[in-house]
Amino acid sequence: MTKLFTSYDLSGIPLANRVVMAPMTRTRTPENVPSELTALYYAQRASAGLIVTEGLPISHEGRGYLYTPGLYTDEQTEGWRAVTKAVHDKGGKIFAQLWHVGRMSHVSIQPGNIAPVSAGEVPATGTTVYAIGENGQPGPVAPSVPRALTTDEVRRVTRDFVASARRAIDAGFDGIEVMGANAFLFDQFLSSELNARTDCYGGSIENRMRFLLETVDALADAIGGHRVGVRLSPFGRLYDLKPFDGETETWMQVATALDARELAYVHLNYQPTITAAEVPANFGADFRKAYRGTLIGAGGFTQKLAEAELAKGDLDLIAFGSAYIANPDLVERMRNGWPLATADQSTFYGVIGAKGYTDYPVYDPANEALETA
Repeated sequence: MTKLFTSYDLSGIPLANRVVMAPMTRTRTPENVPSELTALYYAQRASAGLIVTEGLPISHEGRGYLYTPGLYTDEQTEGWRAVTKAVHDKGGKIFAQLWHVGRMSHVSIQPGNIAPVSAGEVPATGTTVYAIGENGQPGPVAPSVPRALTTDEVRRVTRDFVASARRAIDAGFDGIEVMGANAFLFDQFLSSELNARTDCYGGSIENRMRFLLETVDALADAIGGHRVGVRLSPFGRLYDLKPFDGETETWMQVATALDARELAYVHLNYQPTITAAEVPANFGADFRKAYRGTLIGAGGFTQKLAEAELAKGDLDLIAFGSAYIANPDLVERMRNGWPLATADQSTFYGVIGAKGYTDYPVYDPANEALETA
């Protein structure tokens, strides 16, 4: 048995293996509330050592895409309770990824049709969000020009994260993951190119990472640090996120600061296998030295690459994303050397119903034997 399929103690939470189902937005809930299909989708994939949900907006303001199930109302909380029960009944573990998109939103899905919020007023260009277009129909539209959060509003967003985390624990989640990656709100504060603030949340690296660290600390106080993970994407270039001065130093300081906190894990998506940006040599190893807690790696991993990274010791768990869409039994397929199914990319987002969501079958070696015969 390779290390990928060995058990792991995640801050007191026993994981059956080191395979993580990565968070993947699917835009499958028209009412922004998880449904019976949502519960089935995650339960089908419960053989993963750990499931991290799709991003769950922590508030109406935090939403950037239509049809994404949030975690800020009683109805949503009840919906997620059914999901966690379904996963736990199959022996799985599941964390809720808590999400605020910041500037990656559009006035059509903001409360009162007001501007989305960010560290500043720089809009994301050359990209789209899924919102209501000028024709009144859902579709890809350019993000709206954001407004800068006031100092008091930054602290209010932290409280929104805490309120959502409390709901997550009430709904039965094993923990939560802070979405600090992929060009969303925390990334917008960390970037000196986007963050030109003059208050305590702008300027120096210490100030720019203050919002993230204050939120992590508030979450740890509320639900326990052993239930809090953080996802980061150093050198990410999604959604018009550009390079900025002091980028490497920023990420090393973030790593050191998170190391000082007793968290469940850091989920590092710096995409060493598929990155569109040049990552400094030895960045992964340097991050590992600075952050000594549980480290999850994500970014285009195959089974072979995952096993190689685990053998090196720089990563403790490996997250798989799109492979989980068509392979609900991904762990079993990899463990047994069974072939992987290919997903229909046209059904990745926005399709309502089971097609491309819960209709992918598990692998049946008996059927393959019959077909071969």
